[in-house]
Amino acid sequence: MSEIKSDRYLQRGVSSQKEEVHQAISKIDPGIFEGSFCKITADYLTGDPLRCNVIHSDGSGTKALLAYLHYKETGDPSVFQGIAQDSVVMNVDDLLCVGAIERILLSSTLNRNAKNIPGEVVKALITGTEKVLEELRNHGLEIYSGGGETADVGDLTPTLTVDSCAVSVMNRKAVIKTASLQPGLMIIGLSGAGTCAYDQAENSGIGSNGLTSARHDLLKPYYQKKYPETFDPNTPQELVYSGPYSLEDPLPQSTQTIGEALLSPTRSFAPVVLAIKKQYPTAIEAMIHCSGGGQTKCAKFGKSIHFIKDKLLPIPPIFVEIQKNSKTSWKEMFEVYNMGHRMELYCEPKNADNILQVCKNFNLLAGIVGHTEASQLKSDKNHVTIIHQNRSIKYPS
Repeated sequence: MSEIKSDRYLQRGVSSQKEEVHQAISKIDPGIFEGSFCKITADYLTGDPLRCNVIHSDGSGTKALLAYLHYKETGDPSVFQGIAQDSVVMNVDDLLCVGAIERILLSSTLNRNAKNIPGEVVKALITGTEKVLEELRNHGLEIYSGGGETADVGDLTPTLTVDSCAVSVMNRKAVIKTASLQPGLMIIGLSGAGTCAYDQAENSGIGSNGLTSARHDLLKPYYQKKYPETFDPNTPQELVYSGPYSLEDPLPQSTQTIGEALLSPTRSFAPVVLAIKKQYPTAIEAMIHCSGGGQTKCAKFGKSIHFIKDKLLPIPPIFVEIQKNSKTSWKEMFEVYNMGHRMELYCEPKNADNILQVCKNFNLLAGIVGHTEASQLKSDKNHVTIIHQNRSIKYPS
């Protein structure tokens, strides 16, 4: 089956690289640890010169629309508890990448069209948030609710958005700096798929990125006709709900349905990272959350590095089916989706086995997916090479 070479994600109004955003913030103060995964500032909250502040905002993205479709089809609001988890985890796992694993305060924001999103959905989102925070605390992460806001903005959104903001005060000495990225490191990938020790159910590994394309490439035109409020009318018609499936259809090569796979709540890697930090405090040199930008996200961090990923974890069925039905190029697939591992830990070769053993203790699929070398470009800039199906996919090409 041939691949479609055009950028389907961009045609749907989404940028995997967000170049215009990075250009807009290029002149803004980068914080006290330049190049960190999250911006880190002086401790403006308490004024302690030995500590620093990290604040981060993210959300569930268009995954909330999948829950909306499920809710409208079934009348079951409990599906939104998973969306609450998505919003929390997308913040928590970014904070992990700078070592923020204590004293986290989280606030949530729900923007809704009250005609389509009634009180029972709001309740499910609030209870879902509290539930995931409690679960994270049970695994040793000091995270607490700071309340939130529900705004009725029917003129702005026909459905809903679910977002969160997290802030942490941490010791400056505990900061994990992406400046530590250098040639000669192992890249350990942590899978978001399967069932690890602390999962409530099987996870497809989809996470909370790329759902704009995943939704349209898998779900059939029925949803376009019945729920026009769930897509941008400016999107080319051939890219709107252009797939073959209903939410209740089985996902090939999986025990899940299409809906279950697309709605799998994003797994947090906090319990695993906490255990690694406790047992091997200095083993992790750097961490990258493969969210926006997928497997090319790493290229935004460090300097003069060639990221080589030549031993990828097995690609979960959800991504195989998206590619098969959409004919999206593998190059674009690796830019949009995490494709199997959503967190990368960078370490010296001598520390790899210890890290992998901790992952094994959690029944979490993990493996050495690649390594770092010195940049091979004349510009000396970062670049990424992915080996897939005996082909080298290069970024930039």
